[in-house]
Amino acid sequence: MIVVTGATGSIGRALVRRLQGHDVLAVVRRQPPDDLGAPYALADFDQPGTIGRLLSPGDRLFLNSSLWPGYIEAHRAVIDLAAKAGVAQIVAVSVRGAAPGAKLGMGMHGEVDAHLRASGVPWSILQPSGFMQNLPRDFQDGAMYGAYGSTEVNYIDTRDIADVAAALLTGPVGGDRDHVLTGPESLSHERIAEEIGKALGRPARYVDLPVPEMTAHLERQGIPQPHAGDLAALMAEMGDGRWAATTTAVHDLTGRPPRPLSTFLTDHKHTFA
Repeated sequence: MIVVTGATGSIGRALVRRLQGHDVLAVVRRQPPDDLGAPYALADFDQPGTIGRLLSPGDRLFLNSSLWPGYIEAHRAVIDLAAKAGVAQIVAVSVRGAAPGAKLGMGMHGEVDAHLRASGVPWSILQPSGFMQNLPRDFQDGAMYGAYGSTEVNYIDTRDIADVAAALLTGPVGGDRDHVLTGPESLSHERIAEEIGKALGRPARYVDLPVPEMTAHLERQGIPQPHAGDLAALMAEMGDGRWAATTTAVHDLTGRPPRPLSTFLTDHKHTFA
């Protein structure tokens, strides 16, 4: 059986659809408002044992959730329970550049990734760049604020992450490996704003701010310190070119190229406010 955590998120929903025809169990925190396309069970990372009880020898586990203060401890516990249950494979979603001690989510993912690598369970770690599905949230009221500068940054459609996960969860269990996943092209945020404006038929703009001003902007949005300062600094670091390089991982694992921004905008035009 393939056990999919985070089944109501943008990656999880797409993955469950990709896995139709396989023995799949979707794991959700509460009863979903619509049909996920597969049987589901209620479980919660805040209570790792509720997920552990769903696992049996030979299962394959897709490990994914949003971040919260208890993320590291909960995910470590689920990995340990999966190892104890004798699962055949864990495919986990991380982030590009994850490492213990890194800022914010990159550091949290890095801690969990290190634990998974040492677990003794065959693993694949997906390290995607930024999600295209977050762009509608970022471009609220037609404007996005950031501290990325004019450097190109990569975004990936979460459906491509789901496609990669499906290929790994249904194919032979391979060697332990990190997979850096990217979209087909990297664009500056000014260019992304132009493309969004064209797709929507109305102006969209990117406003670049120095790190101190971006920190203050984030604080006004309700993000407290030190997170606001760390997030603004992380934006500037991402804008130094380290997130511009693309990989062939999506094509290598799925047999087709990743979706470009234009396809995402055509399919998700309705999600922009």
